Amino acid sequence: MNTPDLSRRRFLRGAGALLALPFLESLVPGGTLRAAEKAGALGKLGAPLRTAFIYVPNGVNNAHWWPTLGAGGATDFTLGGSLESLAPHRDQLQIISGLALKSANANGDGAGDHARASASFLTGMQARKTAGRDIRAGRSVDQFIAAHAAAGHRLPSLELSCDAPRLSGNCDSGYSCAYQFNLSWRTEAQPVPAERDPRLVFERLFGSAEDRVSAEAAARRAARRASILDFVADDTRRLQGALGARDRDKLDDYLTSLRAVEQRLAAFDHFQADPAAGVPGGVPSDHEEHMRLMADLLVLAFRTRSTPVATLLLSHEGSGRTFPSLGITEGHHSLSHHERRADKLEQLRKIDAFYARQFAYLVERMRAVPEGDGTLLDHSLLVYGSGIRDGNRHDHADLPVILAGGAGGAARGGRFVKLPTPRPLCDLYQGILGLHGVDTPRFGDSVAPLALG
Repeated sequence: MNTPDLSRRRFLRGAGALLALPFLESLVPGGTLRAAEKAGALGKLGAPLRTAFIYVPNGVNNAHWWPTLGAGGATDFTLGGSLESLAPHRDQLQIISGLALKSANANGDGAGDHARASASFLTGMQARKTAGRDIRAGRSVDQFIAAHAAAGHRLPSLELSCDAPRLSGNCDSGYSCAYQFNLSWRTEAQPVPAERDPRLVFERLFGSAEDRVSAEAAARRAARRASILDFVADDTRRLQGALGARDRDKLDDYLTSLRAVEQRLAAFDHFQADPAAGVPGGVPSDHEEHMRLMADLLVLAFRTRSTPVATLLLSHEGSGRTFPSLGITEGHHSLSHHERRADKLEQLRKIDAFYARQFAYLVERMRAVPEGDGTLLDHSLLVYGSGIRDGNRHDHADLPVILAGGAGGAARGGRFVKLPTPRPLCDLYQGILGLHGVDTPRFGDSVAPLALG
């Protein structure tokens, strides 16, 4: 029997499917698992850095969000009540106080802080005030990473949203809706629309090269009630026979996780697909389920090294979403204009805690995936934050920002970092760009890279 070429193998193939594999030590270039063991390479294998930017809207209730710093310095802190769900991952967190986004200020342009907050969050640039086609923001940090690190990845970048993207219309005081519904900008005039349908994200990640974004291909699989694993079953059996025990367990765990996501998708997959429009149904009506499905898809994308960078918009800036599961029937945006009313502030605290739980879910899922000499989280960096500090004041200084993950050893967790003087948010991004090998003297309004270690 012929032995497959393991050194180059990164996919399982089948009709209508091209299933990316996680990192398997048996597939190390130059030999099999036994060769790697003899060389003492296991546990010391490098992994590429993957970075995700996660956005929450409308600022926070600052009294309950920020940690309390003790006398022992940056590592001596107590999490704020809104962030209690992150306590199990405290050692992986850096909460940074003192980051500002001056380009989100009016700077002579009047009202429109929500549009400016999201437009400048990843670009660091002032958005042109227009509701027409002449939109302009700036190239976002994720797209700088994508341009530099895309080689060898299936997707240069992955853009996810729990809201339908909008590219036109007047959404905030004369600003185009494009500013509030799109985090990622390929150029200063071209936002990258995010995908909100989990099924289409799944197909983009795991469909064949010919039809991975084809609604027809997805509909065919759904109509047959077939798992994508069925399409690659023969290839899977061949690969398993060539792997070491450790990698067989890792592959089994990955396939189990992937199948679990498929089963959850199927629950929403009535697939009233319109092939002509290319838009299948299947978006969960429950906001929390939607966010967690997107988080699981992000984990799969990073686990399979399908992309070096992703963005996830949990809800658009200025969102008026209600939260019936929390007993909150007034819209988030309206509540953010709290006027220091205790009842509104308490509801904001609950909303902040709700979004923090979704971030904690993503952190937990990434931390549970072994990779190389640690976990997927150890080799990744998650940036969670908002472009507004307090929705009542519409201010853009001292933004709520959390980092999670080890960034391949470059980031040191377990810290509440209170910067001695305010720094541009873009200083953080310039530091992240450097970790990805992007050499740029400046990004947005950055002054100097912010060290994460």
